[in-house]
Amino acid sequence: MTFRVRVGDAEVSAIHEPAPNSIATFVCAHGAGGNMNDRAILAVSKELRGRGIDMVRFNFPYTERGSGRPDPMPVLQSCIKAVVAEVSSRRLIIGGRSMGGRAASMLAAEGFAADGLLLLAYPLHPAGKPEQLRDAHLPRITMPVLCLNGTRDPLCRRDLMEAVAVGSNFEMHWLEAADHSFHVQKSSGRTDADVLAEVGEATAVWMARTEPSAARSTGP
Repeated sequence: MTFRVRVGDAEVSAIHEPAPNSIATFVCAHGAGGNMNDRAILAVSKELRGRGIDMVRFNFPYTERGSGRPDPMPVLQSCIKAVVAEVSSRRLIIGGRSMGGRAASMLAAEGFAADGLLLLAYPLHPAGKPEQLRDAHLPRITMPVLCLNGTRDPLCRRDLMEAVAVGSNFEMHWLEAADHSFHVQKSSGRTDADVLAEVGEATAVWMARTEPSAARSTGP
């Protein structure tokens, strides 16, 4: 189902794709250079829907305008809130790829109500600038978190991520040989399909281990 969402003075496109035997809904934000229909988002969407997770994909306002410059973080966060407000789900997961996941994680740190946070290729720092960490808010997140990053991701150095003082609610899963796009080289002995299957399996296991929030609204 496609629908439109009002975000301030703008409107953005969104699509809700139900999964067979649905167990949850994932409101999935795209990365800085992508959109709701890019290859990475569609691949993850297909994999997770096969695991019983309804997918809600959407554009940020700058993407809807055809701009290549991301909106300020408050606008990205407002967009996620607006999309969530249009979604009815017994179990709501927020998150997304790279920048979109970061925006959702900042909402989670502010106490936004959801049953879990799923981060795909979290951008811990800009490429080549490991000193510019984007980790200050992560320890404040109290909801269950699953963060999946590739071991070859230039935006998430493993030793730096593992040094972040997050709580036991934060689960880190490393995708061997994958880069920021979850792509692997042939020399790794793995395929991109292998990585996607691992993403799906890790998410399913995480979902089975965590419980939905006893009480949830659409936000503070």
